[in-house]
Amino acid sequence: MNVIITGASKGIGLAIAKKFALKGFDLALCSRSIEELEIVANQLKKEYSINVIYKAVDLSKKNEAIDFGNFVLNQWEKIDVLINNAGIYIGGEISNEEDGALEAMIQSNLYSAYYLTKTILPKLIENHKGHIINMCSIASKIAYPNGGSYSISKFALLGFSKVLREELKTKNIKVTSILPGATWSNSWAGVDLPKDRIMDAEDIAKVVWSCYDLADNVVVEDITIRPLLGDL
Repeated sequence: MNVIITGASKGIGLAIAKKFALKGFDLALCSRSIEELEIVANQLKKEYSINVIYKAVDLSKKNEAIDFGNFVLNQWEKIDVLINNAGIYIGGEISNEEDGALEAMIQSNLYSAYYLTKTILPKLIENHKGHIINMCSIASKIAYPNGGSYSISKFALLGFSKVLREELKTKNIKVTSILPGATWSNSWAGVDLPKDRIMDAEDIAKVVWSCYDLADNVVVEDITIRPLLGDL
């Protein structure tokens, strides 16, 4: 069994990689840092006795997203799961956020998933099976202070998921949108909050696996996960 995970060198992506590795999946990983990827890949191969292929790419660039998709297709005959997790957060309000914030987040949070999925889709359709999981956000359905263009990009990613769901349901390909609230990652580094006020990435990985690990005729279309005390 094979799974592609983007943004896999840390945070939620790394937690998902560990969960699927534990279940015996071979992995195709990407992030921007080749050094971090090498450490993660060697760790996972040693601990779980699986195969790991990886490539350092900037998925915000169309050609690199397509190149990564082709890199995987050239090595794997079959893809079981594609997890579009890569993304960035730049805080700010539309009235005062830095110039280029919208473009940067649309490219990283939407176009990355769009072009990689579009590259991989013919193989999924050919095999008449697969599961696409898009890491959306609470910000995909609720605008919040200082969310600005981040919310716009995540609303768009959820829309992308919904379109895929409609297009692929008759092709035996599942599409799931994951909408987590505050989860410990680099975005929250240095924040002075109790550890249990923000979710652990490992819990998001458990939810992702649970959405995958269902009968062939069942799909979780979207799922919202929040800290027990609610949004920050």
